[in-house]
Amino acid sequence: MCHIGIDDTDSPRMGCTTYIAALLVEKLERIGCKFIDYPNLIRLNPNVPWKTRGNGAVALRFKCLNHRFEEVKSIVLKVVKENSDLNYPKTDPAIAFLKGEIPKALFLFAKKATQNVISIKEAEKTAELFNIEVNLIKGKRGIIGALAALGETLQNDYTYELIAYRTIENRGTKRKVDEESVKKMDELTKPLTFNNYDYEKRRVLITPRGKDPILFGIRGENPFILIEAFKMLKFYEEVERWVIFRTNQGTDMHLRKVNFISEVSPYQPVIVTGEVATQPNTIPGGHVIFKIKDESGEVECAAYEPTGKFRNIIRKLTPGDLVEVAGGVRPSTKNHGETINVEKIRILRLIEKNIYLNPLCEKCEKRMKSLGRNQGFKCEKCGFKTSKKEKIKIKVERELKEGLYMPPPRAHRHLTKPESRYGREKHGELFKLIEKWHEP
Repeated sequence: MCHIGIDDTDSPRMGCTTYIAALLVEKLERIGCKFIDYPNLIRLNPNVPWKTRGNGAVALRFKCLNHRFEEVKSIVLKVVKENSDLNYPKTDPAIAFLKGEIPKALFLFAKKATQNVISIKEAEKTAELFNIEVNLIKGKRGIIGALAALGETLQNDYTYELIAYRTIENRGTKRKVDEESVKKMDELTKPLTFNNYDYEKRRVLITPRGKDPILFGIRGENPFILIEAFKMLKFYEEVERWVIFRTNQGTDMHLRKVNFISEVSPYQPVIVTGEVATQPNTIPGGHVIFKIKDESGEVECAAYEPTGKFRNIIRKLTPGDLVEVAGGVRPSTKNHGETINVEKIRILRLIEKNIYLNPLCEKCEKRMKSLGRNQGFKCEKCGFKTSKKEKIKIKVERELKEGLYMPPPRAHRHLTKPESRYGREKHGELFKLIEKWHEP
């Protein structure tokens, strides 16, 4: 059994690590390699400052004859070199080769790479410990993702993505995918597919915006629904190739529950419970900021402008509400402390909100005026005075309900579990390669 992990081949101006995987699937099958899994697309911690464009690494898992393995390595190195943006300063491609079973410690390394920050030194020690052959084409940064892709075998929850790629001559031009067909596909296949279209902004979400080779990517619960969805789409340019990936996208795999606010650290995606400590405040740029607290401390939380109408939910929170906040932690700046970038919020308890009104005049039933603290009330219409009445407490109906609230799909990270997936999680379920999972 052979495993290959690849990371950090792309740049903002070109390339895509999944495209390299797609090329290798075709080339390795030609020399007799038998795939035992779909190519794995592993999204890593989206909050690290040196992440790649989509912060995704890939792993290929297959069987091949021992005497073919050197040929396999030669093919992989050639394809990676030819399709990486080696002239971009921050692109540091890495390829990791491993034969046999995946060590448990490598799975734990992958989990850490998804939820925390890993140093290059730690990655190098891990590769050495398990005798993993690592090829670095430029710098060392890609070693972390390459090893994490090897280790993350998706034994718990996972989803699939069918990615279609453009021909060379079309890359960099506007993608010709029919919007109405995307909406129709979404209507007919959800909730088994997700994050296809944003109805608030009327935006197609399956097409990226950059110069990379991807035409579109359809995310869903199983390969069969992706094939059906693929057939429903109308697009007006040639598809060079397509591949189905098994992936940790849409699983919340990055989020780690912490017991106390004091455990929150920069660059870590966390889930933390706290009481709303300040009234949410809209700052320049349209971002909504509030604080939560517990017995260990407090932390700022932010619903940024791209989250759209989700900010209206945040604005309706009030001090005393108990909430569970999920999101990545931004380091402190000159103007703000550590801040959780809110990916989703669960309202656990809403406090009762009351307003206090002056009493009505018993003579003419008009609202009376306060004469000052403990000095009673006076009716401005008829002049009636009293010191026996008190302000009337009136319960205000909250516009919120307890439950989960999320931003619109366009604001989701790759790893964010959409609401439609709650209750659809896979727990170590076996998968099977369908007959046609790639072309060519």
